[in-house]
Order: sequence, then C-alpha cells, then structure tokens
Amino acid sequence: MPAAERSIIHVDMDAFYAAVEQLDRPELRGKAVIVGGLGPRGVVSTCSYEARRYGVCSAMPTVQARRLCPDGIYLVPRPARYQELSEQVFDVFHEVTPEVEGLSLDEAFLDVSASLRLLGPVEDIGRRIKQSIHERTGLIASVGMGPNKLLAKLASEISKPDGFLHIRASEAALRLAPLPVGRLWTVGKVTEQALHRIGVRTIGELAACDPARLRQALGRQAAMLQALARGEDERAVEPVQAEQSIGAEHTFDVDVDQRVMAESWLLRQCERVAARARARELRGTTVTVKLREPPFVTYTRQAPLQAPSASASEIYEVARRLLYLWWQTQSRPRLRLLGVSLSGFGKRAQEDMFAVGAKGAATDQVQDGINRRFGTGSLVRAGILRTRKQD
Repeated sequence: MPAAERSIIHVDMDAFYAAVEQLDRPELRGKAVIVGGLGPRGVVSTCSYEARRYGVCSAMPTVQARRLCPDGIYLVPRPARYQELSEQVFDVFHEVTPEVEGLSLDEAFLDVSASLRLLGPVEDIGRRIKQSIHERTGLIASVGMGPNKLLAKLASEISKPDGFLHIRASEAALRLAPLPVGRLWTVGKVTEQALHRIGVRTIGELAACDPARLRQALGRQAAMLQALARGEDERAVEPVQAEQSIGAEHTFDVDVDQRVMAESWLLRQCERVAARARARELRGTTVTVKLREPPFVTYTRQAPLQAPSASASEIYEVARRLLYLWWQTQSRPRLRLLGVSLSGFGKRAQEDMFAVGAKGAATDQVQDGINRRFGTGSLVRAGILRTRKQD
C-alpha cells in the first residue's frame, strides 16, 4: 500500500521503567526517579520527567547523573515486572491490528490501515490505545499518528509527555523544516557532521539542498535522506519475527579475576537465558559466550549443544567449557563483562521440554513454577548465591 494511503501509529510509553516504579510505589510520584546500574560503571536506563529537569537522561553514566541530581531516588531495574506490564501493553496493540512492530518493551509501530473500516479514523484508534493502556496498567503512553513511520514517530516525540498528535502528509514539511538534521532516522554523528560541513543544519535546509551537492557530500544515501526530509518514508511496519537469539550479560563494578566467581556469574546468566527460552517454548542449538577484558577488549566463543535444548544445565555445561578454554589462554585473566546467549532455534520445545531423563529437566520445571509464583530469582541454583554478595 502506498505510504499516502497508510495509517501508522507510533506508541511510546512515557519514562517506562521509572513510571512503573512510581506506579508500584506511590510515594515516588512527583519525585526524581532514576533507574539503572548503581555501581561505578552503571548507566541510566530510564529516568522520570522530574529527573530530566536536572539534565539526567537515558544512557548517561550513573555517576554523572548523581552529580546532576544528588537528591534523586536511584533504583535497580526490575526486568520481570517491566516485562509483565509490557505484555499487557502489547495485548492492547494486537486488539486493533496484527501489524505490530515492537521496537522495545515500551515502544512499537502499528499499521492500522486495514482497521480503519472497522474501528473508525486513526485518531479514534489512537485514543482507544491510549485509554486502554491507562485503564489496564495505570501507565501513560504517548501516541503519534501519520501516513508513515517517520511522521508517526515524530508526532509522538514532539507531543511528549502524555502525547497525542496526528501529523498529516500535508503538514510534514512545516513540522520537519525547523528541526535539526540529527532528528532524522539514519542520521548519525558522522552524517550529521558531513551535512554541517556543507552548511546544512536543519531538515528544511536538507530538503532544499541541491541534490548534486548532497550526493558529493553523502554519496548514495543522499537521495534517501532528502526524501525523508520531505516527509517521505516508504518503510513498512514489520511484525515481530522469530527471535534469532536470547542473551543475558552483566558488567562488573569490580573486574572479576577469579574463575570460580566468573563461573557463578555465568551460571546466573545461563539460568536467565534458559528460563526465557522455555517461556517462549524455544530450544537452541548454539551457545555463545561474550567476554570483555578491561577496558574494552571483547571476545566471543561459540560451540554447539549436543541436541536442541533450553536446559540451564546443558547450556551452562557448554558455556563453562568455553569460559575455561578462554581463561587458559590469558596470562592475567580479568573480566569487565560476561554474557551468554542461545541461538539456532528450531521447533517449539513444549512437546518434549521435560522428557524423562533430560538433564536438569526436573530442576528447570520446579524452578519455573516457583519463580512464576513468587517472582524471578526466588529459586536459583546454589552456585549462583555467591554472585548476590556483589549485587
């Protein structure tokens, strides 16, 4: 369907992690809440709008955030709780269209073009989404609408917080023109600097720039960027594809130089990966271990499982061997980061996930049941306990 005939909605939850913390703890409402890693190497995941007034933002080192907002309330993330609410939000999306492209736990594009005849104008659908999310979760979503992804996302961004805005194709040039070129999709620092060197600083200037001059500065991407600057975007909403890998990793506040401690952290990550794979009824065939030495030298090691699996024990057995082999090659092994991922997914695992005799199957089954009932991490293997002293 041509872009001009499409109706695209972009939904972005306002300060999602921080908003969830304020939802669950009403005493935090109206206060500067910062969620992220709290150690010396921690990074801000999300912060409330109250914290943003101090200059705090996502991806900022936590130590810098503390300098800007010393009286803020700093919290470690609760991934299981965020996932729970995210699933409720995405349930709302799928009630209006199957064409949902999730970008993260709290953000998605929806193509509602085929829903208009049944559900009414795009504004009605956007309003329904916004209200349903609030009624079911107590959270606020910003909703942007437009004929394409570019304008729908821009609409949600410029109307935040608690946004609701529809940008039509006829309004695109006016809305885009004064914005810096860095706001355009695909324009990173290198491209932005190249545009600045030829005197192009706003999207309006990019749209009006001589095409030959632009090609000389940017090469083959010039035509695509100039089309975006005019508000033209042919990208389709792509419903979520099958997961390619499931991973977990941890950055240490203090470098780990003891293999027994590294193994404990590796087991912890294997449990997380295995539990997520089982929840999705997936089994993987390949284990990859990610190892980062200080300051930023990263290695990956990969090996196959004997058979497709989502067993923490079987994943850990392979991952531990990879860790050992790497450790033996280092004169002074130290780890700043350690992670593991499972990939090579095939058929659904439910049919024989807990087949009699499968290694660790009974443990996995009991662990899943207890953690579903009492919360993630309620039951873990004993080898993980030493890692909790470092949390």
